[in-house]
Amino acid sequence: MALSFCGNDRGNAYSVDNGVLDNGCFVDALNLVPHVFLLFITFPILFIGWGSQSSKVQIHHNTWLHFPGHNLRWILTFTLLFVHVCEIAEGIVSNTRMGSYHLHLFMPALMGFIAATTSVVYYHNIETANFPKLLLALFIYWILAFFTKMIKLWKFAEAKLGVNELRFCITAVLVVLYGLLMAVEINVIRVRKYVFFANPQRVKPPEDLQDLGVRFLQPFVNLLSKATYWWMNPLIIGAHKRPIELKKIGKLPIAMRALTNYMRLKDSYEEQRQKTEDPEKSPSIWKSMYRAFGGPILLSSTFRYMADLLGFAGPLCISGIVENLHNSANIDRTNKTANMTFGVYFMSSTELLKNTSVLAVLLFLALVLQRTFLQASYYVTIETGINLRGALLAMIYNKILRLSTSNMSMGEMTLGQINNLVAIETNQLMWFLFLCPNLWAMPVQIIMGVILLYYLLGNSALIGAGVILLLAPVQYLIATKLADTQKSTLDYSTDRLKKTTEILKGIKLLKLYAWENIFCDRVEETRGKELTSLKTFALYTSMSIFLNAAIPIAAVLATFVTHAYIEEVRLSPDKAFASLALFHILVTPLFLLSTVVRFAVKALVSVQKLSEFLQSDEIGDDSWRNGEMPMSPEVCKKYKYQENTKAINRKGRYRMDNYEQPMRRQLRPTETEDVAVEVNDGFFTWGSNLSTLSDINIRIPTGQLTMIVGQVGCGKSSLLLAMLGEMQTISGKVYWSKLPDYEILFDGSISGHDTCLSHEEQSKNRYSVAYAAQKSWLLNATVEENITFGSPFNKQRYKEVIDACSLQPDIDLLPFGDQTEIGERGINLSGGQRQRICVARALYQNTNIVFLDDPFSALDIHLSDHLMQEGILKFLQDDKRTVVLVTHKLQYLIHADWIIAMKDGSVLREGTLKDIQTHDVELYEHWKTLMNRQDQELEKETEMESQTTLERKTLRRAFYSREAKNHVDDEDEEEEVEEEDDDNMSTTTSRRSKIQWKMCCRYLSSGGFLMVFLMVSSKLAKHSVMVAIDYCLADWTSLKRHNQSLNDSFVNSTNYTQNDDTQIAQHRSYVPVFIILCGAAIALCLITSLTVEFLGVAAATNLHHNLLNKIIHAPIRFFDVTPLGQILNRFSADTNIIDQHIPPTLESLTRSTLLCLSAIGVIAFVTPTFLIALVPLAVAFYFIQKYFRVASKDLQDLDDSTQLPLLCHFSETAEGLTTIRAFRHEARFKQRMLELTDTNNTAYLFLSAANRWLEVRTDYLGAVIVLTAAVAAIWSTSESGLVGLGLTYALTVTNYLNWVVRNLADLEVQMAAVKKVNSFLSTESENYEGSMDVSQVPEDWPQHGEIKIHDLCVRYDSNLKPVLKQVNAHINPGQKVGICGRTGSGKSSLSLAFFNMVDVFEGKIVIDGIDICKLPLQTLRSRLSIILQDPVLFSGSIRLNLDPEHTCTDDRLWEALEIAQLKNMVKALPGGLDAVVTEGGENFSVGQRQLFCLARAFVRKSSILIMDEATASIDMATENILQKVVMTAFADRTVVTIAHRVHTILTADLVIVMKRGSIMEYGKPEILMEQEDGLFASFVKADM
Repeated sequence: MALSFCGNDRGNAYSVDNGVLDNGCFVDALNLVPHVFLLFITFPILFIGWGSQSSKVQIHHNTWLHFPGHNLRWILTFTLLFVHVCEIAEGIVSNTRMGSYHLHLFMPALMGFIAATTSVVYYHNIETANFPKLLLALFIYWILAFFTKMIKLWKFAEAKLGVNELRFCITAVLVVLYGLLMAVEINVIRVRKYVFFANPQRVKPPEDLQDLGVRFLQPFVNLLSKATYWWMNPLIIGAHKRPIELKKIGKLPIAMRALTNYMRLKDSYEEQRQKTEDPEKSPSIWKSMYRAFGGPILLSSTFRYMADLLGFAGPLCISGIVENLHNSANIDRTNKTANMTFGVYFMSSTELLKNTSVLAVLLFLALVLQRTFLQASYYVTIETGINLRGALLAMIYNKILRLSTSNMSMGEMTLGQINNLVAIETNQLMWFLFLCPNLWAMPVQIIMGVILLYYLLGNSALIGAGVILLLAPVQYLIATKLADTQKSTLDYSTDRLKKTTEILKGIKLLKLYAWENIFCDRVEETRGKELTSLKTFALYTSMSIFLNAAIPIAAVLATFVTHAYIEEVRLSPDKAFASLALFHILVTPLFLLSTVVRFAVKALVSVQKLSEFLQSDEIGDDSWRNGEMPMSPEVCKKYKYQENTKAINRKGRYRMDNYEQPMRRQLRPTETEDVAVEVNDGFFTWGSNLSTLSDINIRIPTGQLTMIVGQVGCGKSSLLLAMLGEMQTISGKVYWSKLPDYEILFDGSISGHDTCLSHEEQSKNRYSVAYAAQKSWLLNATVEENITFGSPFNKQRYKEVIDACSLQPDIDLLPFGDQTEIGERGINLSGGQRQRICVARALYQNTNIVFLDDPFSALDIHLSDHLMQEGILKFLQDDKRTVVLVTHKLQYLIHADWIIAMKDGSVLREGTLKDIQTHDVELYEHWKTLMNRQDQELEKETEMESQTTLERKTLRRAFYSREAKNHVDDEDEEEEVEEEDDDNMSTTTSRRSKIQWKMCCRYLSSGGFLMVFLMVSSKLAKHSVMVAIDYCLADWTSLKRHNQSLNDSFVNSTNYTQNDDTQIAQHRSYVPVFIILCGAAIALCLITSLTVEFLGVAAATNLHHNLLNKIIHAPIRFFDVTPLGQILNRFSADTNIIDQHIPPTLESLTRSTLLCLSAIGVIAFVTPTFLIALVPLAVAFYFIQKYFRVASKDLQDLDDSTQLPLLCHFSETAEGLTTIRAFRHEARFKQRMLELTDTNNTAYLFLSAANRWLEVRTDYLGAVIVLTAAVAAIWSTSESGLVGLGLTYALTVTNYLNWVVRNLADLEVQMAAVKKVNSFLSTESENYEGSMDVSQVPEDWPQHGEIKIHDLCVRYDSNLKPVLKQVNAHINPGQKVGICGRTGSGKSSLSLAFFNMVDVFEGKIVIDGIDICKLPLQTLRSRLSIILQDPVLFSGSIRLNLDPEHTCTDDRLWEALEIAQLKNMVKALPGGLDAVVTEGGENFSVGQRQLFCLARAFVRKSSILIMDEATASIDMATENILQKVVMTAFADRTVVTIAHRVHTILTADLVIVMKRGSIMEYGKPEILMEQEDGLFASFVKADM
């Protein structure tokens, strides 16, 4: 057949005798004109444009301006393209009905398609260049196209063609579309006035795009890029070259920032509040959330509905394709010329849908659209969820800053509750928003699905649907059970973590006492409970997975078997496979529905909690400052009792008798009357209507030093807080003076802010009070940031403050000086160091008033004196700042300008010291006796190595060991650095690893080979059986009927005749096979789900067990080198991932991978040609997943690392509320919170956008697979049943492709946990065996306690310098030996050497004739006793702490307690020996703890006792007791004392003086004292 435009099967094809327009071919040709015109005009412009802007990519996005009607234009253009496709299809199909080719049927449509595509490309380029004048070309095109199509439509109408003819409909639709596009174009002209108007409108791009920091472009790009996330390409592909960092993801657009959303939510919340008449009732959070964020949710739901409806196109198209292939042979081609007008064929609408190729294309388009809508719906909900979370966080934070202090201290609102609100409740609500469109979309989807099934299969469909509906509640039940189990697992793991932490903190003691195994078993016991809970969890999870897989199989089984027996009609392949696909669609919403309902329930609870929190009491808003939470008096008491308040009067340097007030400076006359703060008739309370402070009348003079003194718990701290407005005022007023000439009432607002303040006055921030709380509070920041606290940095001032607080030596010890992170996540400082930093913060602030609450409590005497002289008297008073000081150190009273003495919550006396001396002699005398007592008790305190030096020592030790590690571990360098990185939350984890297959193998092998084998084989069997079921169905439905000829084929839909009995029998013979296969599949589903979950439990059990044993038996050096936090992370976060996250990921990954593979296998089996198309698809898929996995890992890391600071900031604020409010820094902290929230939200948004990027791409790939499978099937000559099988499988691929990639990415992140745990499993253990057998050691060894040391050389690690060199000594049985020396001289190393805790590489220690290095460690350590410098107690009972092995009788324990002077105290406790010891022994004072350690050493009656600086943390009185006890109770034993204060060993039988690891002097103390220039003599002199 020859090609010709108008066709050559009629002679008059080209004649125009009846009129030009009556020739249909001419009208079609006319329709070509506008398209050609557009192509001619736009191509040159586009080429010139592209040529000149070869750097198109680099153009910054601030030129992205949307013209009016932007989105509408894109939607119309896409619709236009779709209609053109229909037109082309109609033309081509009609053409096949003609005698010769009629190009005019489809050629103009094809050109129209090209022109429409060009128009949108052209438009996009004009828009990015912001050059609207060029839009004229498009305007002309729309007009021309509109008119040419109008002519065609008019001619059709003339020829009496109507809606029944498809071509008429298409033309009509095109006319409407062109008209609308023309209207859009006119609107652009109207708004932008770029032509026909004198002054075109200048337009600026949106504010966000002018800010180069905004990298999240989703709201600004065009519709196509929005739908496919095209703008993410550079980010995701770039991640391959260098990791994504915070800089790279930039800022959030303004509309998504937490502040914007907070304002939206707050406005609607306040609106609700005004609406509710009754003030008690809280405004509804649900309503306010709906008012603020309802819009996007509705939009998302619309998208969701469209996607769901399009989802049903899949099964219907499959049904159509299979049916038409089935009947294609029987189509009668007789009526060729039935409907000819204008000499061409007009087909009806239904006829087109019978064409299989058309259906295949439709199926493809429907899939693409459905997926696009679905992802759009997901994206919108996620964005809204993130916005909501930002708003809620800001709301909670604002509330925290206004929380009334009593709420916090009275325990109505605990820190834990606040942290839960932030970490859990907000996330619950966010997740609920993510899932909520499902709540109303799913029921619709289910109902639609059931209706369609009924239409396809009749009544038997209802049975299948019934099976699904009946099993849905079971799923819900399992889901709730899962949540409960998870809770109990969490409780156990918290408990286990607590025990593990205790072990790690007291590991040195446990090893020295050889108790590590006992405590290890305690942890294992808790872990056992946790594992039982985990097993239950695994069981429920596997049931849930099983049901999800088995329900569709059961439904299909029920449906088809009943169909075979009830229905008269034979099941045809088209119906069978359409319904199969429908069942697959139905399962997802049913499975998800249970999850969504569960989340909805959780969200209700969360909102309830939130609303309670938002309704809780606030601090009085009448105050000029918004106050905060101090500690309740009870708490204060606890703290004050613990610090043994040491005050000392330096050898009568200032006596009170001959006291004269030192006049430091003349008071200016105005100042004497000047009062900074005044309280009149104040009654204050902490919320329980009993007043804590009553009848307070005080004045605090400006520019002077006021001291508040009194016993513990008499309300000194409360007084400060009352002045700060933190307490609830029952009655009375607090006045804060502003300037001498005007005062401000507490409840008056601050009028005329700073208007009348002079410049100098302004610089001293009037409204802020520098406040150092009693319980030190640090930020997670550097030391410098903690001290400057938001004030500008002034080098000289900073240095003065640091010197006044003697912080320089401590700072020098820190690894990065004052740039070291401290606080919760930073380095742990001791109490004294923390307190000095807090005082430094108060001193550094430039405020008029400074409140110091007991700043000396944790400091030793030297530091207190220095701080008093340099800091308070010099630094603050020179600045003429008003200082209020709460203190117990009475010897500083002589410096006070004004004294307030308190007793039982009221003021006892107020005045200068002189006043009190004259008016209240009794009180004065009382103070004097107190001071003298302090004198005598603490006479010796100055002689000992002070507390501070100790603190510095522990700090130095921590770092020394870490640095040592850095020098030596060259070969482990790589490993170590990696470890550090993981733990320091470094955002740039540049280690790009493929999934660590090694780690996967490690994990699987931990699970045991049997389980792995079971899992793999059952998975493979299950998927094979599933394929077999569907193949059986295909075979069954496409049974050839042997006794029927083709022209009887319509019997298909009529009733069977009698002679078809054999046929029916044959038909039903398949039923048992089908039932057996389905049963097998269901059984295998159960087995696979169980094996995967229990494989996970087995692996978790083994990994944790090995980890715990390795770590507990590691040498002590390991704990010096490895930060505690890092070890704990392995036991908390990493173990949690291994326990709960890896198994489901693994399951999901294997399932989706096998599904995809089996689907591709089936398609290839049905139509082998498909394999050719598979190659490019596989390549595309490989690259998509490769890029995505890298980017996803980076974004996930960013999300994790930005979340932690946010949570920390919340808990930090809640703890330091009083300080923040006293300083008036609320605004700064709010700002910080908003920044942190935005950073975290940016990371999360990018992460979810990256997930959408992946899903859109894999979904489109899936659609292409369906298209190629359909086309291949249509062209091949397979049986229709098999074609249905192939297409049904192709449809499932689209659902599972993206899961493969996402699970891979997740698994990669989760395997890092296995890797970290694994890195600890390679640590060396201590050598527990020894070369002697336990049986060779006498039962009562060491009998005498004789110690011989020969040439002992000791080092901490084989590659460190020795710490003891060639030490020789001989200690006789029962001798009392003292070892002294400066810090770092090797005293403690020697004590560790007795226990073989360090590497003895030369020489030996012989105790009672046995070389200790040969003994098994357990034996050696269990036979010696030691008392350590820091007392360690474990939580549990007193009995557990004294005798965890349960080997001693109660009498023996009481005896030990009596010797340690503890018997009476323990008797008084509830439970006696079984009394509770809290974590770390916090319920006993430090001195008592040390005595417990002594009792512990005594319970173990060994003949050698070693005391390692045991008296360092004890006051004099207790120390004397200790000395006496040791002398009497240990009279016949060998005691080695490592001394801190030399005077403790003056009575020893033998003194060893060490220096730099060798013994310098050795002999009796009396003899050594006589050597004038000897070391020992110099020590003693220094102590005097």
